[in-house]
Amino acid sequence: MKHVLCGLAVNPALPCELIGRLIAVADPDIADALADRAGLSHDQAVDLAARFQDSAVRLAYEGLLTAADVDPVTQPQAALALLDEHSGDPEWARLLARDADVERRAKLAACPGLPDDVRETLAVDSDIRVVAELASRTTAELAARLARHPHTEVRRAVAANEVTPPEVLAMLVTGEGLQPAERCLVCDSEETPYTHDRQCPRLDCELRAGAACDGSHESTVHETAELALRNPATPVEAVLRFAEHPSVLLRLQLAARPDLPPEAAARLAVDPAPGVRADLAENPAIGDTLMRALAADRDHDVRRGLAHHPRVPLDVLSRLAATVRIGPTLLPRIAAATPAEVAELSASSDPKVRMLVAARRDLPAAIRDALAADPDVKVIKSIARHPGLSETRLRAMVERHGVRVAAGVAANPDAPAALLEDLARQVPPARKALREVARHPRATGPALLACLADAQARPAAAGHPALPPPVIVGLLADDDWRVAQAAAANPSLPAAVMADLVP
Repeated sequence: MKHVLCGLAVNPALPCELIGRLIAVADPDIADALADRAGLSHDQAVDLAARFQDSAVRLAYEGLLTAADVDPVTQPQAALALLDEHSGDPEWARLLARDADVERRAKLAACPGLPDDVRETLAVDSDIRVVAELASRTTAELAARLARHPHTEVRRAVAANEVTPPEVLAMLVTGEGLQPAERCLVCDSEETPYTHDRQCPRLDCELRAGAACDGSHESTVHETAELALRNPATPVEAVLRFAEHPSVLLRLQLAARPDLPPEAAARLAVDPAPGVRADLAENPAIGDTLMRALAADRDHDVRRGLAHHPRVPLDVLSRLAATVRIGPTLLPRIAAATPAEVAELSASSDPKVRMLVAARRDLPAAIRDALAADPDVKVIKSIARHPGLSETRLRAMVERHGVRVAAGVAANPDAPAALLEDLARQVPPARKALREVARHPRATGPALLACLADAQARPAAAGHPALPPPVIVGLLADDDWRVAQAAAANPSLPAAVMADLVP
């Protein structure tokens, strides 16, 4: 019964008076569903928030609660959500900065726009987790101060903060001008040297996997460098030293930086780790010469990364199509192709190249229709979902290629109801096609009844508004809770039945 009530909670056709009754009898699961409901009124939101803290948080983030609706003493989580959304009372921040619950103080530290005095209070909090959370989100000025904090956890957080001044980030990476850190989470709790077991059985252990300290806080120092490499504000000059670092993780981060200079890219192009070369191959910073060299790389993932490069030369991409498993995916370079390039690609003698351009959904009608008549099934699977295809062309695809393209045809937004019915009645059934039919807005009752025979299509069909109401009512008692919940959420469920279901 709970699943049915959860479905009713999100049913767009649920009468207003039944929403109030549901709120009155809700448990946490039903409350979660009600909080997700579109069109919940302010009064309903206030009633729901008064009963459930978790729902209050979600409703606050969705803008359905105001500061006047929340008591920071009895609803601290909702108050924090409003502060996070710049909608809370600044006095709440002063109150919560001294909250006995460290998790709440840490959540407060992550809120933007805190008063200066609150930030100063949090910067000297007794729990390093609170200070670190503040460091990751705070202002440039305070981040620069916290970069000199004696604890590596705080420095690590500063390295992730994108408003940290570039010169401070460089200092964190190089260590120049910075006193060595005194503590880390490992030596706070363990006698060093110590390496944390990745399969640690202790339920109360909060150390990260692989955490280690021999007195140099090495794992956190490594993580700080990794976060600084990801940070776009870190000057590239400060991180070039990592091109030959023994850590693959650090070289991976460097290879992905969009400001990577050519000389560093050239070094990484011969990196022994294929993952580094693959990330480099996808990096918009590299030029044609390096792309052509990487196209000959023996590793498949490197060539696949290059295929996803936004500026890969089309002749290189055409060669890659023959050796790389791409599938009917719209590649960035194909999406950016000019009309002349689209015409050239669509006329390629290689069906894998034609497949790539068929993944676009804005093709000129003549090119779209020509690809829809392509003899290669890979091309047809790629073009089948393109809008604008006529019923005749869609039916011809199914006649020529059968079950291999049925799902793509069923997912076409312009597939007519009669075609969807025929696809749903295929013998033997095309299971993937049934799932697409069950989700299609043009699906009819007869088509949806056929979809109910498939276990995976059944929940989507149960929630489709074209399903006959008597069938929807029957599905409320289905053995599969997903089906029962979807039926309860179906807007075609009769209002009288809804009323009978709500206690």
